[in-house]
Amino acid sequence: MKIKTLLMGAIAATAFAPAAFAERGSDGNVSIIYWQAPSILNPFLSGGTKDVESASMIIEPLARYNQDGQLVPWLVTEIPTTGNGGVSSDLTSITWNITPGLKWSDGSDFTSADVKFTYDYCTHPEGGCAQVTKFEGVSSVETPDATTVVVNFAAPTPNPYGPFVGGESPIIQAAQFADCLGAKAPECTDANFGPIGTGPFVVTEFRPNDVITMEANPNYRDPAKPAFASVTFKGGGSAEDSGRAVMETGEFDYGWNLQLAPDVIAKMAEGGKGTPVAGFGPLVERLMLNQTNPSPDLAEGVRSTAAEPHPFLRDPAVYKAMSMALDRPLLVEVGYGTAGNVTCNWVPAPAAFNSDTFTCDTQDIAGANAMLDAAGVVDTDGDGVREKDGVPLKILYQTSTNAVRQDFQALIKAWWAEIGIETELRNINASVFFGGDPGSPDTFQKFYADVQMYANTFNGTDPQAYLGNGLCDKAPKPESQWQGENISRFCMPEYDALHAQLTTTAGIDERAKIGKQLNDMLVSNGGMIPLVQRGRVSAHANSLGGVVLNVWDSELWNVADWYRK
Repeated sequence: MKIKTLLMGAIAATAFAPAAFAERGSDGNVSIIYWQAPSILNPFLSGGTKDVESASMIIEPLARYNQDGQLVPWLVTEIPTTGNGGVSSDLTSITWNITPGLKWSDGSDFTSADVKFTYDYCTHPEGGCAQVTKFEGVSSVETPDATTVVVNFAAPTPNPYGPFVGGESPIIQAAQFADCLGAKAPECTDANFGPIGTGPFVVTEFRPNDVITMEANPNYRDPAKPAFASVTFKGGGSAEDSGRAVMETGEFDYGWNLQLAPDVIAKMAEGGKGTPVAGFGPLVERLMLNQTNPSPDLAEGVRSTAAEPHPFLRDPAVYKAMSMALDRPLLVEVGYGTAGNVTCNWVPAPAAFNSDTFTCDTQDIAGANAMLDAAGVVDTDGDGVREKDGVPLKILYQTSTNAVRQDFQALIKAWWAEIGIETELRNINASVFFGGDPGSPDTFQKFYADVQMYANTFNGTDPQAYLGNGLCDKAPKPESQWQGENISRFCMPEYDALHAQLTTTAGIDERAKIGKQLNDMLVSNGGMIPLVQRGRVSAHANSLGGVVLNVWDSELWNVADWYRK
């Protein structure tokens, strides 16, 4: 059976399954496995998907996106628009009306003050927030009464749905995090490991990089949900272990992000215990190119910061040659099969934002060598390694530990050797790599390497906030506790200016035009080398009902609706 047929059939079978439970907690325990183990339950202090998604079972946004990419109310009565008066006619404010009667899991009232506090927390000038681009352009947040939140923008904002929308921008409780503002944020271990929330589950124990145990929220807004009384959320292992635990042994009910070769997934599905589910969104496996110098010879606070530019990765001949040397169709075949597509773009979806400027589906080793020769980046001492202004093209290329990623590393190292680049490979435990510990030298935010490979995506169908990850001031740095979304430290004033134009542009056609230009600007100027548009592939037990895979928000977005068949 072809994996694509298998996966698409699974989606059809699960997307419209009716709920079949009678009362909260009646279905016992549900077990979830993420081979990238959560290291924190505060998504404002981690850019890792595994942290955002595990937290989404506990803390929630005002609104989120459903499986079709449509914005739906979550903790509010309706989605504000200009038509219903929720968005001002001059597009400078949006008013959210909180659903009356909502409670935090500790039984206290959920109010507009908590929403405003969340804004103050993430935008505190002395802190670092992994999701700060969600608040780009916000001038203030007002709370006229306990159930009304008004977000004001500094200029007309045609897309006002960044703040408090989607799994990356949830609400945290003001009372719990009151003493955790600014530089104190990473020190609040109890709050960061066990946030009080409005979601369907409450943390009972959190062992970072290992296991989370949860129980049903007794104050959840729907008295019949969740169906499960408890959750065992296991982290660690490998993607293969996760797939086998769901589809072959039946040990777990849900396995996330099965980054495995398609034939491996198909073979696992023959075990009969579980079903893979998949869907394409804007998830892109890419090579991030460090625009700053990661040399360990530099002092802390200087290393991988704007104080020292990278000695050769800013040279167009170098980064373009590195891209030309890649055989992307082979990477797709080896790593993903029909669950992957060759892409030259940072934002390949939605289709309106998918630029057609570049072609990159043909490897060109000869052309890459010729480009480097013409630029004077040559091997002067005959050791097989080219030099740029006397600096050898020797790079440290890191990624998380995963079989597909290590296969990619081996192939790419060999291709780069053919163009005179020497590559040292390094892989790091995913829980550490995608963690937010400001003291760790191994996080992807700190980027103590020349090149690193990973994939991420964004919530919703408008990439404005995601494209904001290329803004100069969003680079992780010591002053922000190494939080920030501009991982490459890319900085181009023209990019910043064009993004500012996007924030005030209305109409999908014009917004898409600018979005494509931003994509092209960052890619063509060496911010990253896109490789593969990846389908999200996970698996659920055949006995687990209610699962609806969502590529536009947290994959666990509707966990309150899951039930045992």
